[in-house]
Amino acid sequence: MQVDGVEEELPDELEGDCSGDDDSECYSIIRSSSAASLPNLSSIEEPMILGVEGDREERPALVPSLFPLIPPTLYFSTANEKVELLPAEQRRLLKWKMSTVTPNIIKHTIDRSHFKVTKKSSDWLGCWGHHMKSPGFRAIGEHQKLNHFPGTFQIGRKDRLWRNLSKMQLRYGKQEFNFFPRTFILPQDIKPLRKAWEDGSSRQKWIVKPPASARGIGIQVIHKWSQLPRKRPLLVQKYLHKPYLIGGNKFDLRIYVYVTSYDPLRIYMFSDGLVRFASCKYSSSMKTLNNKFMHLTNYSVNKKNSEYQTNSDDKACQGHKWALKALWNYLGSKGINTTLIWDKIKDIVIKTIIASEPYVNNLLQMHVKTPYSCHELFGFDIMLDENLKPWILEVNISPSLHSNSALDVSIKGQMIRDLLNLAGFRIPPKEVVSSCSSASSSTSSLYGGNKERSKAELSADEKVKRAFYVTQRYADQDFLSSVLEILTPEDIRVLAESEDELSRRGEFERVFPSSSSSHYLRFFECPRYLNMLLDQWEQKYWNDRSKCISVLRVYCQRGIHVGTRDPAHMWSKCSYMPRTEVQRLGVLSPSGSRVVVSHSHRSASDDDCSDPESASVCSLPTSQSPGSSMTSSACLSPPPGLTQRPLPQQFSLF
Repeated sequence: MQVDGVEEELPDELEGDCSGDDDSECYSIIRSSSAASLPNLSSIEEPMILGVEGDREERPALVPSLFPLIPPTLYFSTANEKVELLPAEQRRLLKWKMSTVTPNIIKHTIDRSHFKVTKKSSDWLGCWGHHMKSPGFRAIGEHQKLNHFPGTFQIGRKDRLWRNLSKMQLRYGKQEFNFFPRTFILPQDIKPLRKAWEDGSSRQKWIVKPPASARGIGIQVIHKWSQLPRKRPLLVQKYLHKPYLIGGNKFDLRIYVYVTSYDPLRIYMFSDGLVRFASCKYSSSMKTLNNKFMHLTNYSVNKKNSEYQTNSDDKACQGHKWALKALWNYLGSKGINTTLIWDKIKDIVIKTIIASEPYVNNLLQMHVKTPYSCHELFGFDIMLDENLKPWILEVNISPSLHSNSALDVSIKGQMIRDLLNLAGFRIPPKEVVSSCSSASSSTSSLYGGNKERSKAELSADEKVKRAFYVTQRYADQDFLSSVLEILTPEDIRVLAESEDELSRRGEFERVFPSSSSSHYLRFFECPRYLNMLLDQWEQKYWNDRSKCISVLRVYCQRGIHVGTRDPAHMWSKCSYMPRTEVQRLGVLSPSGSRVVVSHSHRSASDDDCSDPESASVCSLPTSQSPGSSMTSSACLSPPPGLTQRPLPQQFSLF
């Protein structure tokens, strides 16, 4: 599994390492007087704070929702701010589960929001720790957040990443998935590798990597078959031998990608990152292939070179580590279109995350009680070739947050602060924490729990609406836009959650969904209703957020998002006019769609629409939607609950 720094070891469970002589349940993260309570934090460099404590700007502890009747979220600050104290009763609930891999920069950030470390396994609200085996996620309470999703090793391990990207390339073509080098996984690919090797030139270079290592360990560049290590498993890739050089040195980019949800999929990219240079000038000579300071860009490798130059200025183009924004300024000064490069990197990120989506969502359904409990930061390593085309090198599921320079702190400190605000930590009702504590032993590990999942069930009406939209094999934009005509309570809740989240993004940019991301829907193995809903919402309101917020405020003020029997928000209580009838009558829906959804109520004698589990549906458009590639028959099965009562004949599309 690909991790950075000391986060390489991945045990099966989150460790409760709050050891020491303190017998209390929890203690201050930073200000504890017990030397044994926490690791030494003196190595981290916090940004210089001018003036005394009282000069720092005080910020409210809670961020109110944009919408009525939706709870606020906790605020996380930068080092030049302080956060007000909550009332004692609420403050007692601010507990954090510490792990041996929790970075200092996380500890400082949560300390500023007055979190305490807890020794218990059930009363914590947040944890930044190890990845776990999927069954371990069952023990996470509905009020708790862990910084991982189950199954992300499908892109976090080098061998799984290349397998999944190769599968996407085979399905959708090289034109869409041409951003990774030709890759072979040994021992199973030994024969095709041998053939590719024999077909290549005498000056070809290959890079060899262990599939689950980090920090450059075990990586070497070779040019002879006899140099191929015998140890297996092994990843062998065509070496990108013509990289873009700055000052004669090759470099790669660390891009920070944050996923808040997999269903609906919401992907953010941080506006800044790191540029990591090799510390020796690049040469394509075969004689230099053993020089790791020339061919590898890992900081953990190059810091050992006596010629390595540090850089503490996030705006300076000097030394062997730059800020990503400094690189964009440097390239822009040479007339290079950096926006185009960034857009290509976005494309790589979105497609790579989508490659993991079916695995993660399957495991979420099996092992996680609520989507609230998982979020994840990824570190994408990208290299630019001589033509400034970006190539993906690997994905880190525990990117290093260790900060040993002012440059690191400047970028990672802001990123973590924005990430934790985006995560939307909520203070749960005290009874929720109490019930979770009583159901779990205070000495059990996080992995040890095995409670039943308790996901909130959709209403029958919402199940029917979702099944209707995800089972359409052919649907044009006019049809898809009709998903917004009747918004159910869960539709409104998800849309409000997404708008709230977007408003807390800080220096993150949401790249999926966006106004231009519709074409990515065809890359999903299974169509997801909530992805369709958010896509249409973005297309309608992307350039007028105030309008969509106003619409949702009205619904939330009436409490529609928490459940209603109002027929205006019950999809199966509405009638649908076929497109042919719309064309004959020249009628348009309020949104301009040629699929008209009316709020007329039918009597019990009218066909099947008196039954909330049924719906009268229009004849379907015949043109293929660019975002509706429904190829897997398994994906077309209705969700559980719909098979208990048959749908009307006109809805029978299976």
